[in-house]
Amino acid sequence: MNEKVDHHVPVLIVGGSLVGLSASLFLGRLDVEHLLVEKHADTSVHPRGRGNNVRTMELFRTAGVESQIREAASVLADNHGILQAVSLTGDDQEWLFKEIDPGGGLARFSPAGWCLCSQNDLEPVLVRCARDLGGDLRFSTELVAFDQDADGVTAVLKDRSSGERSTVRADYLIAADGPRSPVRERLGIGLSGAGDLFHNVSVTFRSRQLADVVGDRRFIVCYLTGPDADGALLPVDNREQWVFHLPWQPDRGETLDDFTDARCVAHIRRATGAPDLDVEITGKAPWHAAERVADRYASGRVFLAGDSVHEMSPTGAFGSNTGIQDAHNLTWKLAAVLNGSAGAGLLETYEAERRPVAEATSRRASSRSAEHSHPGYAPVPGPAGGKQGGLLPVALGYRYPRGAVVGADPEQPVVPDGMRLAGDPGSRAPHLWVSRYGVRRSTLDLYERSFVLLTDVGEEAWRSAAKRVTDRLSVPLDVYAVGTGAGADLVTEGGTDWAEAHGTTAEGAVLVRPDGFVAWRAPAAVTDHEAELAEVLGTLLSRP
Repeated sequence: MNEKVDHHVPVLIVGGSLVGLSASLFLGRLDVEHLLVEKHADTSVHPRGRGNNVRTMELFRTAGVESQIREAASVLADNHGILQAVSLTGDDQEWLFKEIDPGGGLARFSPAGWCLCSQNDLEPVLVRCARDLGGDLRFSTELVAFDQDADGVTAVLKDRSSGERSTVRADYLIAADGPRSPVRERLGIGLSGAGDLFHNVSVTFRSRQLADVVGDRRFIVCYLTGPDADGALLPVDNREQWVFHLPWQPDRGETLDDFTDARCVAHIRRATGAPDLDVEITGKAPWHAAERVADRYASGRVFLAGDSVHEMSPTGAFGSNTGIQDAHNLTWKLAAVLNGSAGAGLLETYEAERRPVAEATSRRASSRSAEHSHPGYAPVPGPAGGKQGGLLPVALGYRYPRGAVVGADPEQPVVPDGMRLAGDPGSRAPHLWVSRYGVRRSTLDLYERSFVLLTDVGEEAWRSAAKRVTDRLSVPLDVYAVGTGAGADLVTEGGTDWAEAHGTTAEGAVLVRPDGFVAWRAPAAVTDHEAELAEVLGTLLSRP
């Protein structure tokens, strides 16, 4: 590709939906210049992708946007649980679960919580915050061609409003361009997995009477299972804006043209059990549930994230959350390579860490659809159909047995059956409430821009070693002495033993990555603190 380069940028992001916008936000927080292009004229107008799990909200908390997202989501703040019913007016109704966090047990693990914020409400918040951090976000701009060499990627962009073309040279490209990713196809990367699961047409509609039919049942979604009109009902504002997912059977010859307004209105009335319900159809959008994971997550300097590398059933809202967490994993690594603190080998750990998570999570999502009898889904009997635990281990308890970690157990499952966040290498670091300069914060709030070494307040040897190593390697590393006595950088609450919570001793130390995952743990005293720490950091960052 012999194009005249109009602009150079360290990172080019292709795709301006949830994953691409999150990547822009995270890069902006790390002071990495970037350009995002999105072929559509604006953010999503369809209320979908609404479930933001606790891990995603932790990331948004650290990025400083959690409160703005919760404000955008306030209309659905009181909606919890999943209801299954033959109709809304009959007696055959069952809560699959009524509270997402019954008893408030989640507070032991995280300072954040789940948030129901539809994509059309969340994306504008991400756009605004990413631009506030200096992100260059261009809508109505399409990637029409790209090529790469050993030093970077050359991309041709087209302004869809004017037709004007420009050429951008980037050090790296992140493709967050959806399940039919043109970038992935251009790279020749295949997909593996069960394939298509089911198809729906998502119908937005207005009904003032439906709120009275629903009553005080503030559900996230209601699966309506009537034999002649099944589907899924989702509130948008609990008053008059709603979404209904109608099963679609394209394999039987059904086309989108078959879903006339009259058919959709009749279906919604039968499904809800309200034959005279006022229904005004305001929009329709087809969607496909599938279980697929890309065979590779990268090719050279091009990296894939989100739906471009994994598709999964919507039950559990795992898809968009997994994609946002892909972006978070990748961006801190790109930042480290671009600022010279890490070697390019660090980027190879992106696939090693995230692909197994997508495989395990997509299987759990399909199993959850089977458990919930999702309308339109008739799973093939097999080992994946069994009940496979709750949401929290999938959302928060996943691990990286391999990758940019030292000392992780490669035999441990990527998604465990239960919750254990105890400082094991490859797991998300434990959450503890601490005080710093009199301000209460979570230990998770410390992890974003650099590696962090946690030591006991009485262990000066680790602090001295860390200073010598960072001076020698030019690696950003923050060191915090944790405890309750004088000299503690972080004062724990209620006499909490930070070392025990992290699976170490007062003589040991814990190294946490910028993404909040434990990189390495010294469970006890070591002979040579400096040599130990230098070797670990060199290994993690692919430094000689």
